Parts: sequence; structure tokens; C-alpha cells
Amino acid sequence: MTPFLFKAAFCAYLLSTLGYVTSILGKRVRIARASLWLMSAAFGFHSLFLLFRIVERGHIPILGYHEVLNLFAWIMAGIFIFFQFRTRTVVLGAFVSPVVLLMMIYASRGIGSVAVMPAVLKGTLVPVHVLLSLTGEALFALASCAGAMYLLQDHFLKRKKARRVSSILPSLGDLDRINHLCLLWGFPLLTLGVLMGAFWARVVWGSSWQWDPKQVWTLAVWGTYAVLLHQRLAIGWKGHKTAVFSLLAFLFFLTAFLVGKNLFPTIHRFV
Repeated sequence: MTPFLFKAAFCAYLLSTLGYVTSILGKRVRIARASLWLMSAAFGFHSLFLLFRIVERGHIPILGYHEVLNLFAWIMAGIFIFFQFRTRTVVLGAFVSPVVLLMMIYASRGIGSVAVMPAVLKGTLVPVHVLLSLTGEALFALASCAGAMYLLQDHFLKRKKARRVSSILPSLGDLDRINHLCLLWGFPLLTLGVLMGAFWARVVWGSSWQWDPKQVWTLAVWGTYAVLLHQRLAIGWKGHKTAVFSLLAFLFFLTAFLVGKNLFPTIHRFV
């Protein structure tokens, strides 16, 4: 049952992505709206897949990068769909759905694998730590997508191309609002996730800090977003400047993730 649900979710995400791209190329908002329904269906299948997987294995699927990215894709899709009830940014899905689809492609590599939950992960705080951290990071990913589309829309408007692609893109105000909300909620959620992880590390390893590469780059990413949020709330950054730095901050996060994953050993690799 779970392989079918994953494939159904994957196919729906793929169709959604194709629809969003078509809406941009064809300048048709209606296609983007239909693509949102496809993404909603994909999210539904994805939710059922995760539910069945939890029932089968008795724990939240967080073993290995493929399971973590699968969970990340689900959270990011759900947050985007939620935002559609509060903003008119449906075309933003043209930037969000490809990211979700790429993570699903990677996750599919380990969909049939079976791993035993190690003792170090058996605890209530572990899934809380993972869910809080991933939700904060998914909000940052969405902020970067909104920032990228803000820069694109701003570029078109400044060049007076409003009758072309710009005419179907979300307003700068809506995109900036999503950026603001994502940073405002993402940072405290990531902070809570980090604190939960530090507490659990102290329980199982005797110390909250081991100079592990993942801990180091997580702290660096946390500090980067702390500065960005401070600049937004205290200094008054908004619009173009926040869009640029949201995009750069997430690129830094991706770089740190890939470098830490591929070049350094880490105690956070459990399979």
C-alpha cells in the first residue's frame, strides 16, 4: 500500500510542477489554480503514505537523508498550501513545486529500504526535535522561493514588462508578506528544534555540544537567520533587500548541508 501511495503522491507532484511551469510559460493563472489542486491531492496521498509508514514501522520516518527529505517535502508542500488561504500567491507554486519534486526524487531512492531504529533515537524528544527543525527549515525554503519570485517580479516591473509574465505573478506586497511570515515563524521553530536536540544530546552523549559538523553548520545557519530576522524587525529591512538576503541565506544553508553531508563524518548519520 505504501509504495502505491508514494507513487501517487510523486505523480501528482510531477503533474503539479508541469502545470505550474505551463502557467508561467502560457501566462494563465487558471492553470496555476488547477496545479494547486493537484498539489493538494499530492499532499493528501503523501500524508496517507507517511501515516501508513508510521503505523508499519512504529516511528516517524527520520532514518537517513532520504526519509528526512521526504518529510521535508511534505512539510513544505503543506505550508505552501496553507498560505494559499491567506495570500493570492498561487503562481508561487512554480518555484515551490519543483523543489518539492526534487526532494521526492531523492527520497524515492530509499523508499523500499528497511532500517532498525537505533537506541539513540528512541525517545519522545527526537521526533519533536526533527519536526520542529524541519518545519523551521521548510519555512526558510519557502521564504527563499518568495524572495526569488519577488526579485523576478521586481525586475519585470522596473523594465515595464507588466503585460508579459509579470501580469500573472503575485504582487510584491504579497510576496514580501510571505517572506516576513516565514522568517517570523521559521526562526523560533528552528530555535526550539535546536534546543530540543541539544537537550537530547546531553541525555544520550553526556554533552549538548560535540563539535559535530552538523551541529556546527546548524549553528551557522541559525546565526545567519537570526541576523536576517533582526534586520527585518529592528532595522526595518523589507522588499528587495530582504528578498535578496533570504535567497542568499538559503543558498548558504544548502551549501552547508551538502558539504557537511558529503565531506565530513557526523554522529547524526544513523543508517
